[in-house]
Amino acid sequence: MSTLAGKIALVTGIANEQSIAYGIARALKARGAELVITYATDRTRDFIAPLLPELAPAIVTKCDVTAEGSLEAVFDEIRQRFGRLDIAVHSIAFAPKDDLHGRVVDTSRDGFLQAMDISCHSFVRLAHLAEPLMTEGGTLITMSYYGAEKVVPNYGVMGPVKAALEATTRYLAYELGKSKIRVHAVSPGPVQTRAASGIPEFASMLEDAVERSPLQALIDIDDVGAATAFLCEPGAAMLTGSVFHVDGGLHILA
Repeated sequence: MSTLAGKIALVTGIANEQSIAYGIARALKARGAELVITYATDRTRDFIAPLLPELAPAIVTKCDVTAEGSLEAVFDEIRQRFGRLDIAVHSIAFAPKDDLHGRVVDTSRDGFLQAMDISCHSFVRLAHLAEPLMTEGGTLITMSYYGAEKVVPNYGVMGPVKAALEATTRYLAYELGKSKIRVHAVSPGPVQTRAASGIPEFASMLEDAVERSPLQALIDIDDVGAATAFLCEPGAAMLTGSVFHVDGGLHILA
């Protein structure tokens, strides 16, 4: 499998071996891509250290999207090392615990803005920095969830934030299409990750996904990785602006 041989792929958001971003990085690597991996904090760097021998990234660098100049520094490093970029995966999301666990109607202004900035606007900033490096076209991918489309109890403020992210995906796809840059949001079903563990009653969401989805099985990070890699491959050259569900068909049900 060398469908992405010679491609340079930036993957953000790997936190540990359960991360969806790790499944994506593994799939891109398996298809021949050269990886650039970012981590958010020094503590995160310790968690991902055991994963790096397998991924063999060309660059491993810190990226805190809340810190001025941090994302720009990542792209400067890519520019200096490769002079171009083909794939960028945005797997970054955050909401303050009090706002995430509460009702949307009670969300604080600061909490809402922070969730929107980290989870949505950072994708805009990533796309802005990627465009000049994608001189021969490329693919931008972000991670969404079904709570962007329908109300998912306990998903809280992240529902509106992910809805904004999906709308942003469509607008970026339109604006960057003339540069042959394709943009997608991948929407996985419930996956047991560290981030998901912060959602109240998440275990019941996993059970519901098995019982109600047409394929009656949970997805895993490798399922998401394979689907994401496909969207970056030549066979997906005429696809852009989609919300690509990887959920065993759960999203088709009322």
